[in-house]
Amino acid sequence: MSDQLPAIIGGILIVVDLAIRITALIIVPRGRKPTAAMAWLLAIFLIPFVGIILFLLIGNARLPKKRRERQAELNRIITARAAPLELAGDRSSWPDWFAALTRQNRELGSLPAVTGNTALLIDDYRASIDAMAAEIDAAARFVHVEFYIVSFDDTTQGFFSAMERAVQRGVTVRLLADYVASRRTVDSDATFAELTRIGVKWSWMLPVRPFHGEYSRPDLRNHRKILVADGRVAFLGSQNLIDRSYNSKKNIERGLQWQELMSRVTGPIVSAANAVFLSDWYLETGEMLGDDENVRAVDMASDTSPDALVCQIVPSGPGYEDENNLRQFLTLVTSAQRRVIITSPYFVPDEAMMYAITSACARGLDVQLFVSEIGDQGSVWHAQRSYYDSLLRAGVQIWLYPAPFILHSKHLSIDEDVAVIGSSNMDIRSFALNAEVTMLVRGKVFVDQMRLVEQRYRDAGRQLTLEEWRKEPASATFLDGVARLTSALQ
Repeated sequence: MSDQLPAIIGGILIVVDLAIRITALIIVPRGRKPTAAMAWLLAIFLIPFVGIILFLLIGNARLPKKRRERQAELNRIITARAAPLELAGDRSSWPDWFAALTRQNRELGSLPAVTGNTALLIDDYRASIDAMAAEIDAAARFVHVEFYIVSFDDTTQGFFSAMERAVQRGVTVRLLADYVASRRTVDSDATFAELTRIGVKWSWMLPVRPFHGEYSRPDLRNHRKILVADGRVAFLGSQNLIDRSYNSKKNIERGLQWQELMSRVTGPIVSAANAVFLSDWYLETGEMLGDDENVRAVDMASDTSPDALVCQIVPSGPGYEDENNLRQFLTLVTSAQRRVIITSPYFVPDEAMMYAITSACARGLDVQLFVSEIGDQGSVWHAQRSYYDSLLRAGVQIWLYPAPFILHSKHLSIDEDVAVIGSSNMDIRSFALNAEVTMLVRGKVFVDQMRLVEQRYRDAGRQLTLEEWRKEPASATFLDGVARLTSALQ
């Protein structure tokens, strides 16, 4: 019998392996894009036992049922409250495609487009944090802070001091921070001890604490960056609340510095930005905040000048049934008539986005992409590079922002008067796995600001040519291809 044991074990392993492969063929393709399904099947077929464990851990991109039900409940509430509002102004000047896009965004994200807004772009890292701190100092009622990463360090000390002063004068300060991202920063315990000490009401977003009964797929993260003060002013964009080096030893050794873009906005749109925070607060704490914190758009001061901006807040993420931001980006790129300019630190588009971008080139549009010359995340950087050949051959101008900076800004502009800014990268993770928030803007004065920012990117960096790219060593492009394949695992 002992002589037959190895054969029996081998036979069992063969049967189990076959069962895994057959089961994978049945289960994996359901509800997935073909590229993602093929990547998962390849992983499971090549390394069946490891592949199936990974699939069980991170193969489900949906949040727990309770969270999805709460998000649906919030969407119904927001839709009902916004239904009687008509703050979009004169729609007769809107292109048909823009009106259709705002309807699509409202259908998917529940928040309407409103006019009467102003927006100022800030691309100075320290100036952005100082500007937010100044608005906290001016707050009289409440301050709502939501960031992917929150850290108490020399760069953010003034921001924390402003929160402390606000609490001392009776202002309620609430703060949300992503659990995984903020926990893995340097001295995270000290950061949240400081928040507790100064009296900030804070909560984790998407905590991964199975022993506390809190668990979901660990790479489903809340990536939003929002600050709202009194409902009169808001900040949205790409910047986290942390030092420009992210206080990481490897970043400091490499001298890496993050380059960001934030937008300071006023007007009725602040109510929508606040609604995203209120939704996330309810999802994480179960507390539905009342009228004191739920500032109505009709009560907001509105800009009546010819330069007033039409804006729309678009939340997206695994709590929604559709990839809201991907659909928005696709509509923008396919609707452009003259130019498309994309800035994304992590550019890993799906097939639909690649077709939209290269088709824009075929239509004769000026298409430009701004990315970093170097990367801070090896696998993502290599996956991004795998698209350069196709983009360059199609006619896309690729601009490389120079080392030691990581161009972390996230924005897209088309033609002369429409743009998007927010937390969403142009990658599969931001489309499907991260909770993101973007702001759609129509207004030439805003896009003119963005054009100045884009020109600063050009002045600082250089253009990558097809001739230069084709000199890349085969070893590097091989890694690019492998990283591209694994990027589809979701």
